[in-house]
Amino acid sequence: EQLSVRELEVLRLLVEGMTNREIGSSLYITEDTAKKHVVSIIAKLQVSDRTQAAVKALRLGIAK
Repeated sequence: EQLSVRELEVLRLLVEGMTNREIGSSLYITEDTAKKHVVSIIAKLQVSDRTQAAVKALRLGIAK
């Protein structure tokens, strides 16, 4: 399943090591909304946690 534009933005910040709160603040969304995006990203990338999502994003070239 393809990631939405917003999910890609969240994923790039996640790769930088930001917390859900920091992601929310950076994108002007709530921490809860950021968390929901992270959960969706994890499901779509078929990984078990945010660290694996970051590693997979780097490996696939989705984020730098």
